[in-house]
Amino acid sequence: MNQEIAAPRTPLHQFTVPLSATRRGARLARLLAAGQLRSWELPLDPARSIVAELAANAVVHGRVPGRGFRLALTVTACGVLRIEVTDARGESVPVRRSVLPEPADSGHGLLLVEELADRWGVLPGPVPCKTVWAELEPGGLR
Repeated sequence: MNQEIAAPRTPLHQFTVPLSATRRGARLARLLAAGQLRSWELPLDPARSIVAELAANAVVHGRVPGRGFRLALTVTACGVLRIEVTDARGESVPVRRSVLPEPADSGHGLLLVEELADRWGVLPGPVPCKTVWAELEPGGLR
C-alpha cells in the first residue's frame, strides 16, 4: 500500500483563535503565535514576523466595526507551517506588487511576507470574509 495515500490528512498541530480587530488584537495574535510555536518547539522567526504583518493588515485594511479576525496556525505531518488570518472584508483583497510601493503607499508588510514566506495567497469567503495565508517549509523555519 502506498504510504502517502494511506497517511491521514489531519494536521500534526492546529491552533485557532478569534481576536478583536484592534491594535491590541494584532499584538495579542503575535504573542499567542509565539507561545504556540514555542509549545510546538518550532522557531519563532520568521513566523512571528509574518503573523504580525498579517494581523496588522487585518486590523488596518480588513476591519469592520463589531467584527474581529481569526488567526490559525497549522503544522502538517510534512512539517509545513501554515499561517492564516481571516478578516471580515472580503472585498479588500491584497495584491502582489512587482515593484516597490512609493514611501507614502501601503503594501510594505506584504512585501515582507513575500520575502519571508515560501508562498502566500488569498482565499475568498466565506462571504463576507477572506483569508490571507502564508506557508513556511521546514527549511524556512530557521
